[in-house]
Amino acid sequence: MANSKKSATEIARVFRGTFIHSTQQAVLQILEDELLGVDSDGKIAFIGNGTELDRLSQTFGFSPCEVTQLQQHEFFMPGLVDTHIHASQYSYAGTALDMPLLQWLNTYTFPVESRFKDLEFAHSVYSQIVKRTLRNGTTTACYFATIHTDASLLLGQIANDFGQRALVGKVCMDRNNSVKHYKETNQESQEETCRFIAELLNKKYPLVRPVVTPRFALSCSGALLGQLGAIAKNNNLHIQSHISENTEEIKLVKELFPDSESYTDVYHKHNLLTDKTVMAHGCYLSDEELALFRETGASLSHCPNSNISLCSGLLDVRNVLKHKVKLGLGTDVAGGYSASMFDAMRKALDTSKMLTIQNPEYDTLTFEEVFRLATLGGSQALSLDDQTGNFEVGKDFDALRVNVAAPGGPIDLIQCEEPKIILEKFMNLGDDRNIVEVFVAGRRVVPFTEQTTE
Repeated sequence: MANSKKSATEIARVFRGTFIHSTQQAVLQILEDELLGVDSDGKIAFIGNGTELDRLSQTFGFSPCEVTQLQQHEFFMPGLVDTHIHASQYSYAGTALDMPLLQWLNTYTFPVESRFKDLEFAHSVYSQIVKRTLRNGTTTACYFATIHTDASLLLGQIANDFGQRALVGKVCMDRNNSVKHYKETNQESQEETCRFIAELLNKKYPLVRPVVTPRFALSCSGALLGQLGAIAKNNNLHIQSHISENTEEIKLVKELFPDSESYTDVYHKHNLLTDKTVMAHGCYLSDEELALFRETGASLSHCPNSNISLCSGLLDVRNVLKHKVKLGLGTDVAGGYSASMFDAMRKALDTSKMLTIQNPEYDTLTFEEVFRLATLGGSQALSLDDQTGNFEVGKDFDALRVNVAAPGGPIDLIQCEEPKIILEKFMNLGDDRNIVEVFVAGRRVVPFTEQTTE
């Protein structure tokens, strides 16, 4: 039986083939010989079995000959959601992974980020990271920029121009004793954050929104954290930051905020834990802290590549899920050396297996669970699951058309396999060569057109 909602707009695209996604009830659902219609607003108008073609074509007013038939070894999956990525760090991704977190920030990150006052440099880096993540299948990204308002606005413009759904954050930090020229005063941070929010919202980009972004507790005074919490509340905005990434960081936070019961309590006291908050890492959160996440509706971004590359820690995803905390995956470029969410999925599985090596009775994650974290889980973590994350009628059509047997691709198919096996092969072996098309809100954004690559 078809799931449909008669749209007031015309049907723009209809696809027929295999669709793979997660739902609230099912960690993985495979729909074979399915029809999916996208209206001219980019929303999913109907989903039904291929045997219902005649009825659906009459109901929704499209011609059966206009249906795009997927080829053998092709399927659609939801677009990937990167819940934590530093766009400004892309220029040195794949290098500079020889230090722990705090030394790494002082030696590599802050000096590079200070260059983004140069808008020409910012444009070059931001254009490349948006294009790269889209090619890698990331239809939604939650970006950290830098403290520079105009460059942060430029990132929003570039994401909009290329058609990516994005949360963009101007970084706030009024503490930085190591690289003293890369910080703001409390007043500057507050005023420039308000300017950034107002100007980005005034652009009325359909898919790009501001996110309030205190870098992390070590970079912000208590006064600034409180002001940012108020700004987010007054404007009903998303919030992003870092939490409990490595042990040295946790120790210093305790010294800076002695009146707080925990790292999580620091953010909670300053009204920065809401149902629109996403915090990266969380490797060392206690059960009490996870309970506070659950109570406030705040979410976590699991960044396994970065956690391993900077020797920060291993997140126990099973424990996070047990506490019913919203959870997505993040690449965390450039602490994570890859801008691909497929790498994030693989590293999430690897991390789970490392925990199993340490404790053979640990309940290792399955590839189906990790697929869900990278799609629907990510949209839930960013409180965007009413718009994206899976193939439900009324949601935007954010999708990847995948061909696991793409010529010149990394996967060799020895025999005909069922869709679940095909998906597992793609998750473990595939790359951007297997991605035929990328759609965001019904618009095909990859392959890039000549206009978008200028």
